[in-house]
Amino acid sequence: MSKTLISRRGFISTAAACLLANPSALASAGSDDPTAARSLVFDDPFSQLDWAVWNAGPKAGTWDTGFYGRSAFARRTGEEGFNPYSIVDDPRAQDGKALQISAKYIGNPMSVPAYYGNNTSEFQWISGNIQTGRKDGTVTKGWRKGYFEARMLFPSHPLTWPAFWLMNDHSILDPKTSIELDVVEHKGWERTQYGAYLHEWGQPGEHHEGTGVSVGVDLTTDYRRYGILIDENKCVPYFERKPVIDTRTGEPANWSIHRSENLDLAGDTFWPLLTLAMRSDIPYPSDMKEDQLHTYMRIDYFRAYI
Repeated sequence: MSKTLISRRGFISTAAACLLANPSALASAGSDDPTAARSLVFDDPFSQLDWAVWNAGPKAGTWDTGFYGRSAFARRTGEEGFNPYSIVDDPRAQDGKALQISAKYIGNPMSVPAYYGNNTSEFQWISGNIQTGRKDGTVTKGWRKGYFEARMLFPSHPLTWPAFWLMNDHSILDPKTSIELDVVEHKGWERTQYGAYLHEWGQPGEHHEGTGVSVGVDLTTDYRRYGILIDENKCVPYFERKPVIDTRTGEPANWSIHRSENLDLAGDTFWPLLTLAMRSDIPYPSDMKEDQLHTYMRIDYFRAYI
């Protein structure tokens, strides 16, 4: 990933103030299958899109519009005549079905509510974001601790920015409590690497961790498993059920969540988001090809183990 972090809480660029993680509490878990000795408590194989569980559109929150990057996240019925959410047949998916979230260039003035890019040509994209949080603070599915995993296939593209991430419940209505766990953020032109991050936004005690992850396989040719293990006060990101190595330490990433005590006092939990965005921290390609004006990512499943 780029050394420049783009906040998924807003349309900003920031340099992460990284602290070295303490590889202690979860070291033993890092060497084992993170699903071992845990029960599968939620499994969505995306044979259909259950709107009683998932909500579509801008990131749930109250401090900004919920849009970031160069695309508008569509509501469940679509925007500008385009619906980015579909269930497709895919023999590579475990049950032969997958959720496809697409991005399409509209290229005309748009009227997406509260979207800053409606009248700017290079921002006239529609893409998708599903989440179990809602702007009124409701969370349909959330968990304080456990192992959370999505099996995903990313596009190869000069702008795409797909992600699987989690936020805490109270961040929706109370942004100063925000904790963001970016299990995977992928750039469509970096086929064999991605980024994983922890962000605790706002004062007091703003705190960031992050690492690039080089995997040696092409993430745009097949599905891969991306996960995160969260315990009382730490988190460990996983790739294919093996802990991600923090490039700063050479050890498994094992990051302290400084606001863990507040999570417990408030009865807070983490809720998932699955997003296809379009990056805005790079120049807009001048040689965009016709077949790059419509692209997609796929999600085989999302699972939670506790």
